[in-house]
Amino acid sequence: MLSLGIDLGTSGIRSAVVGPDGAVLSMASTGHLPQPDPDRIDADLWWQATRACLAAQMEKLREVGRSPEEIGHICVDGTSGTMLLTDADLRPVSRALMYNSKGFTAEAARIADFAPDPHIARGSGSALARAMRLAGEAEGARYLLHQADFIAARLTGIGGQSDVMNALKTGVDPETGDWPDWIISLLPEGILPRAYQLGEAFGEIRADLGRELGLPAGVQVHAGTTDSIAAFLAAAPLEAGVAVTSLGTTLAIKALSRARIDDPARGLYSHRVGKVWLVGGASNTGGRVLRHFFSDAELVALSARIDAARASPLDYYPLMEPGERFPVNDPDLPPRLEPRPADDADFLHGLFEGIARIEAQCYAAIAEAGGERPTRVLSAGGGAKNPVFTAIRARHLGLIPESAAETEAAIGAARIPLMTA
Repeated sequence: MLSLGIDLGTSGIRSAVVGPDGAVLSMASTGHLPQPDPDRIDADLWWQATRACLAAQMEKLREVGRSPEEIGHICVDGTSGTMLLTDADLRPVSRALMYNSKGFTAEAARIADFAPDPHIARGSGSALARAMRLAGEAEGARYLLHQADFIAARLTGIGGQSDVMNALKTGVDPETGDWPDWIISLLPEGILPRAYQLGEAFGEIRADLGRELGLPAGVQVHAGTTDSIAAFLAAAPLEAGVAVTSLGTTLAIKALSRARIDDPARGLYSHRVGKVWLVGGASNTGGRVLRHFFSDAELVALSARIDAARASPLDYYPLMEPGERFPVNDPDLPPRLEPRPADDADFLHGLFEGIARIEAQCYAAIAEAGGERPTRVLSAGGGAKNPVFTAIRARHLGLIPESAAETEAAIGAARIPLMTA
């Protein structure tokens, strides 16, 4: 029986079909449809792009001599903290707010009055503040759904379901799946979803959609995860000492741990995967900063002029705007991008050095909180392809990062039902 994974990434939709052994059989992708109003994101456009990707995926599968009728499982991952409200029929009644939206200061102040720990859901860009803002804007809301929840709900026709990994930043307990009473009190009654553990069954795919895609009756849709967790599951074996750095738009760190470790002051949290935990967090530094200043071609040309063995004298903390999540949870932390040297290669060297320093600080934060320092760091994302950047990271980490054989989150999502069966 084959398994299908759907990844709702920042640049588009990707899908993958894997065999019973987890080996990739085929993949497909589509770009996100243009949003007419960037300030009012329409989640229905995510669904339209997903349907287009699934149609392409079925064709790709046939091209390798396999049939959609062999698919028995579907699992979805999405960007962590992205959410919207729908009515009982799963129609959006609010705009969607993205993982990086902020400015919800009134909601943050109210959270601070109720939260048992001042670092929980901290700042005007927290997921809980986002949920509260949407609830204050919309009428007729029945379900609060994270991005992956929304697509899974459209697949099954069942609302009110999430997974503990997407719901974690909104405040769910990842071990029990329960919502704390103080969070329940801050939102309209009944809109919080039930949070399932990784891989648990949400329900069967809608019969009409299954027929449209050529799928057999009874295909199960399973509780998924965030895009960074799915990327880890694609990239790394579940072995002690293994960690994954995702060098995408942001910098995401995940390391295996035998124990749950949570440190809200650092922005450090844990996700349960079977009998182990994935410990880590996400920094706001990363590829977004690099691409703000340089094109892909410029990054390649300038990197060739950098001596990776020599430390840059520039003490940068590369952010596009104030606010950091990990290795320190500080919504007001200012960027440090000055002084800018006249030579762009020196400037890029400083940016690389700053991001690599933050990565090392992330792993140090895990160790300081009681976790283990990794013996292997696998790299995923576009930044992993730059050998100069990799050499700079190796100098800071004290080990040589390895390129992961598989880096697509859709592959990790597809493997979840096989891992948790």
